[in-house]
Amino acid sequence: MPVRRFHSIEEMPSPPPLPPLAPGNMRLACELSMLAARLRPKRLPPGLYKHRSLEEAERLREFWEKARP
Repeated sequence: MPVRRFHSIEEMPSPPPLPPLAPGNMRLACELSMLAARLRPKRLPPGLYKHRSLEEAERLREFWEKARP
């Protein structure tokens, strides 16, 4: 199989579209979801947090996001 080189991603041909309701579509979606979870797992402290306002909840979420490596 020959090696093909492209100068940019725009030059690469897109993969053929999958047929709707194909049996492999769900498997592919699950595999992509698992890959995304392995690449960037969400690390949130366990537990339930109650907030008095939406702003307070957003501040806590921002704190957690800044603390992530």
